[in-house]
Amino acid sequence: MAQEIIEAPITGTVISIEVSVGDKVEEGDVLLYIESMKMENPIMAPVAGTVTEIKVSAQQVVETGNHLATLEV
Repeated sequence: MAQEIIEAPITGTVISIEVSVGDKVEEGDVLLYIESMKMENPIMAPVAGTVTEIKVSAQQVVETGNHLATLEV
């Protein structure tokens, strides 16, 4: 099966993770939120699949391009 790597589109702090490993998600489902410049930015699934890996935790600072999660599609 193919994998979809979810990367941080912005630098900020992970404020919440909305999914767990093993969860099935649809395209557009919110995976987590990153706070940047006092705004909450939803990070959404680009495709439908199953969450196989979460590489970050709440309150972790991430930079643009950091690996956040992996979906199996």
